[in-house]
Amino acid sequence: MEKIKKGFKNLKLLIFYRELLFNLAYREINQRYKQSILGYAWVILNPLFQLLVLSFVFSTIFRVSSYNVPYIIFLIIGLLPWNFFTQSLSSSANALVSNASLITKIYFPREILIYATIIAKAVDFFYSVLIAIFFFIFYKISVNLAILWVIPIFIIQLFFTAGLSLIISSFNLFYRDIQYLLNLIIQIWFYLTPIIYPVEQFPEKYRFIFSLNPMSVIINGYRQVILGGKAPNLNSMMVAAVFSIVFFGIAYLIFKKQEGEFADYV
Repeated sequence: MEKIKKGFKNLKLLIFYRELLFNLAYREINQRYKQSILGYAWVILNPLFQLLVLSFVFSTIFRVSSYNVPYIIFLIIGLLPWNFFTQSLSSSANALVSNASLITKIYFPREILIYATIIAKAVDFFYSVLIAIFFFIFYKISVNLAILWVIPIFIIQLFFTAGLSLIISSFNLFYRDIQYLLNLIIQIWFYLTPIIYPVEQFPEKYRFIFSLNPMSVIINGYRQVILGGKAPNLNSMMVAAVFSIVFFGIAYLIFKKQEGEFADYV
């Protein structure tokens, strides 16, 4: 009961500091490409070039199957959510370190720094969706109302991303090796997630890996509702939802427990 009361108190604090949250998110968005010529166009250009290169390599050279749709369509549905996930983790890893002056001078819930980073990356993600819309129109790929399932799937991904970001940011403050280890883990994780290939092309005896990987369930869910035009596997999504919410709760408790020591390590 005490933990529930504390949780409501922290939620009220977050609402109280909502203006700071959105200001930090705006600063993150505004400053990233401030000195560049093309500015925010890089949000679209970066994933576009990544898509074109990966599409050429895996559709032309390795000839990966793609559910009877152009490979670039198959790829984009997995790659854009993955980029949002990994960019959120990478930026969150240094969110506390790079805001040392704020942490040592004024009080506010420190998780706001992580949430602001994720909001900024979510804005990038929504802009990058324009690429998907363009290719869907170009290849005349139709969708139906099942695409509305994208909303709850994205919320599940958001909980998982936020939970992992909270843990990574707090531990990176104490052990700076985390940010370098994270880059290695992301590279391995990428190939163990069905982004550039369908699940069916993975050796059957190793497919249990996907059931242990929340991002596999999430990306398969996106493909089922967008390309398949049907509801996702509800059992898998329910497990992913429960896991993501519980994981976020545990990560939040760990973060708040360590919060009092942040000022000593920045």
